[in-house]
Order: sequence, then C-alpha cells, then structure tokens
Amino acid sequence: MNELDELSNLVQVVFFSKNSKVEPMRFVDYFKSGGKPVISFEIFPPKTDQGMNKLLESIPELIALRPDYITVTYGAMGTTREKTLEIASLIKNRYGMETACHLTCVGSSQDDLDDLLGRILDSGIRNIVALRGDPPKGEARFNPHLKGYSHGSELVNHIRRFERKRGDIPLGIAVAGYPEKHIEAPNLEIDIANLKRKVEAGGDLIITQLFLDNIYFFYFVKRARSVGISAPIVPGLMPIMSVKQIKRITSMCGSNIPPSLQQELDKAGEDDEEASDIGVKQCIRQAQELLLRGAQGIHFYVLNKSNQMRRIMEALKR
Repeated sequence: MNELDELSNLVQVVFFSKNSKVEPMRFVDYFKSGGKPVISFEIFPPKTDQGMNKLLESIPELIALRPDYITVTYGAMGTTREKTLEIASLIKNRYGMETACHLTCVGSSQDDLDDLLGRILDSGIRNIVALRGDPPKGEARFNPHLKGYSHGSELVNHIRRFERKRGDIPLGIAVAGYPEKHIEAPNLEIDIANLKRKVEAGGDLIITQLFLDNIYFFYFVKRARSVGISAPIVPGLMPIMSVKQIKRITSMCGSNIPPSLQQELDKAGEDDEEASDIGVKQCIRQAQELLLRGAQGIHFYVLNKSNQMRRIMEALKR
C-alpha cells in the first residue's frame, strides 16, 4: 500500500466514524452556532484524464486539512458538469465529507436543471452554489437558453420550487457576491440590489468572488447589511500561483491588485515558485485579518492544489 492509499484510508476512517450517523448538513447549519470559523474549499473538474488523476490524488490531501465542506464547480457551457457531480458524489459518499455542486443557467433549459437537481439529490448532496454563469469564451454577452434563465435570482427561485415539489430534505443554496462589483454591473449599489434579489429568492449564504484587498470586503459587507441583507457573507480567497495566472484571473473578474502586492509580483517575474510563496503569505495575511475582524469563515479557491493550502491552514491554526 502506498502513501496515497494509506492517507485515503485514514481520511475515510476519520470522516465515516465522525459523520456516519449525522444528518446531511446544509450551508445554514454551519453558521448557526457562531462558533469556530467555517472553512471551505472549492475545486474544479479537470478537462483531461491526467488532470483528473492528479485531482484524485489531491482530494484526500485536501480533506485531511479538515475543511467543513468542499464545493465543486464546472466549466463554461456546463462542459464538465457530469464530472462535477461525479467528484462531489465521490467526496460525499466515499469520504463522508459534505459537498456542494455548482449549478448555472448557462446552456440549460428548465428541464435540464430539473434533471440535474434530481441527480444531485439522489447522490445525497444537499448544497448547491447557484450562479448565473459567465458567457462562453469569445462571447461578450450572456445569452440564456431559450427555455432557461437570465439571472441568478431566477435560478434560485427554480431550485426552491423544485425542492418544494420534490418534498425532500431542504437544500442549502449559496449565491455569489462581488466586493468590487460584478464586472457587468454599472456600480456597486445596483450589484448589491441584484444580490438582495438572490437572497430574497432563497439564497441562504453569500460566497464572494476573490479579492486581494480586504478593504473591498469590509465595505461590501457594510453596504449589504445597510439594505437588509442578513445572510452570512463569506469571503472568497485565492492563493496566487504565478504572476501570469493572477493577471489573467483579475483581468477576467475585475479585481484589483494592491500596489504593494504588485511590486512584490513584479520582482518575482517569471519565477513561479517565488510568486507562489508571495501568494501564500498574502492569502494568510488576508485570512487572518478577515477572521480577526469578524468574518464568519473563509472560502478558498484552491485550484486543485494541496501544497499551498497546507501552509495556509497551518498558519491559521497557529
């Protein structure tokens, strides 16, 4: 038996012994007690068999870091959504850890959504991250399916109707928040009004897009609370892996890189190892300040890697 198999078996023993007789946890259940911060990871289904094999190696390593739950996203036009459910089901049913499937409006009719929701529930998964989704690569505007939806709030409404019709255990629904506003929104006020509609439709948790300066998060929370949004707001953080990677991602989502961080990254240049080290330290600083100032948890976009997250989690425990 190799080290990976030993770790996998150990993780299964720990989590099954802990969770075997426990009812499924929904998002809201994690935030009821007001105790320790809720830590979650987000992973994505790779497009290649090689990438999938690497992810399967990383999953037990990520689970061993003891997040509260793991969410699984999928690609543009729903291209990997079958793998999304496969991976989420594996984490839930093999390792006994709560998971959430991402669900978007992109390329899906209402019937498609019902089919996928049914299979998610049949897999024992009780949490969904509901998103409108991004336009496919090369398209400037979001074009909904002729029998689908154009907005995240409509998707949340659909999930709640499906839930009532099915009569199953209630679902946890997370929606997205944008501390620096959604890239398509004209201003933050309109974006927060859109967020309020998603929460009023039935969203019970807000997970934010990545940001690299905490000032945006604190102001965003203040503005959200001022319009009556009371759902937990969890900051989303992404460790930098390389200069090229963070430039590409921030240009796509409209997040800003603070000048001091930009100077550090400029010095790193094409040295990905140094950039990754800068990213880990930056992520730790952000997480520590957020938690000290009252954030109820952290959602880490881990990019299917465990090495950076191991360092970050060890620092937060200390």
